[in-house]
Amino acid sequence: MPEDFQALPRLRDSLSYLYIEHAVIERNQSALLVLQETGKTNVPIANLCVLLLGPGTTITHAAISLLAASGVSMVWVGEDGTHYYAQGVGETHRAGHLLRQAELVSDPQKRQEVVLRMYEMRFGYALDPALTIEQIRGMEGVRVRTAYADASKKFDVEWTGRAYDRSNWSTADPVNRALSAANAVLHGICHAAIVSGGYSPALGFLHSGWHLAFVYDVADFYKVRLTVPLAFEIAAESSVNIESRARGACRERIRESKLLQQILPDIDAILKIEESSTEDEIGEELVAQPWWQPGEIEMSEAENGHHGAE
Repeated sequence: MPEDFQALPRLRDSLSYLYIEHAVIERNQSALLVLQETGKTNVPIANLCVLLLGPGTTITHAAISLLAASGVSMVWVGEDGTHYYAQGVGETHRAGHLLRQAELVSDPQKRQEVVLRMYEMRFGYALDPALTIEQIRGMEGVRVRTAYADASKKFDVEWTGRAYDRSNWSTADPVNRALSAANAVLHGICHAAIVSGGYSPALGFLHSGWHLAFVYDVADFYKVRLTVPLAFEIAAESSVNIESRARGACRERIRESKLLQQILPDIDAILKIEESSTEDEIGEELVAQPWWQPGEIEMSEAENGHHGAE
């Protein structure tokens, strides 16, 4: 059966990520061949979610072609994953989820409703509808500061605040370096999930005006319970190789928590993408049209029963 390149990928079936630096990456049949000073490594990619390409990597055209055909998101990052440079294309060609996202972010009332659902997902309970956005942001600030303070006390690691200098990375304290490394992994995974699900990483609801705004929106669902305690735990153990240890620990926590099974359902929930909508139904609704014509594809809620990819 021919591949349906419009089909939404099943991110939950994938592994998390692979970070490679200072290597030549080639294709070896249906796997990658990673050439480094320490030797050669064959890397199966059938279930790989995202490949993080660090400094000193050279990758062949054949390897890129294989990764793209296998639905692996590629992210070009800086040393220890602390900078983001570029992202390869995702594997779905459908626009339904993107159209829904654009609809919600473009309507102030609908956008505010999404923002409230995002905060409720962070807090884990329904918020009083009488609260203003400013009041909710204040509550969120307290929640995050409390998380830092609790982790600092639990792991007996001094915390003086979130601070680091990108141009002089080594001067940051160990816990800030661990936190940045873990967050870089989380951002990469969320970015891959967003693109894989057919959404735009740029159309954020809380964050705005940046090409990764929605990545930060989504990653913030998980930081307090995942990367914050992890960074303090890693810093409490040792400051040696703290970035690589934080990345490895974050990957393990992602696996243990089954985060890859959560991200797209969480996005669907905040955007109110109906769970009952199957991939086949979405495909029937979003058959590609050769040209846009006014009035031909716009349908009222009453006519189609739902918006966009719902």
